[in-house]
Amino acid sequence: MQNQREEALEPPGLACNGLTLGYDGRPVIEGLDLSLPPGASLAIVGESGCGKSTLLTALAGLRPAISGTVRWTSPQGGVRSIQDMRTSFVWQHLGLFPWKRVRENLALPLELSAGRCADSAGRVSAMLSELRLSGLESRFPSELSGGQRQRLALGRALIVQPQVLFMDEPFSALDALLRARMQDFLTALRRRHPCSVILVTHDISEAVALGSHVLMLAPHGRRAPECFENPAYSQELGCGDRASPAFYDTVRRIHAGLAAASGEDE
Repeated sequence: MQNQREEALEPPGLACNGLTLGYDGRPVIEGLDLSLPPGASLAIVGESGCGKSTLLTALAGLRPAISGTVRWTSPQGGVRSIQDMRTSFVWQHLGLFPWKRVRENLALPLELSAGRCADSAGRVSAMLSELRLSGLESRFPSELSGGQRQRLALGRALIVQPQVLFMDEPFSALDALLRARMQDFLTALRRRHPCSVILVTHDISEAVALGSHVLMLAPHGRRAPECFENPAYSQELGCGDRASPAFYDTVRRIHAGLAAASGEDE
């Protein structure tokens, strides 16, 4: 997690041109062109092994490309390096330290940040309240429920006020009802802590709920990557409107696209 300065910074946009990623020179994703406005949330879906996590780590600057470019852009049109921006990650395993208490886990990014927060204790207390974890700050992660651990991981990622939040299947271990609650909780947190989001998920409904844009990847390059603006996404709600016909139409569209990409329609 990175924290370059204490003031809030605007979420960036993203542009990929001819991006090719792979291992040992063998492409997993070829020629990806992608353009997202500042503050967008990109949900990446596809079969296992199609390159979702590979793309996420490349966008985060953790993996070099075989060819092509990744450019993060400011709302004013300038180009920024991801290394110069404030970023946070939420992984599938959450990464909470079992020997640290709730407050200590939450405060850790501020302690490690390049510019120490002037009021880290106050920021931690405020975030505990947002996370509905006040009164539990002395507990260890093992003493929390699954939903409480998820909220703690989200709060720890957002406490540094990131410009970009990277998430790799953060809710995959949860049952369907709790997963939907956590999606809503993330949406509420993003209203108070605006950031661009890159989300990897196997859950198509989750992609439609959280992504302002959806990127479908095909295994083994069977089809070109397809990115589209989510018609079910409500800017007013900050998420996909589950009550709208467009939500279910978009879920069906993604199902059909992934089935075609895997050859199930042949």
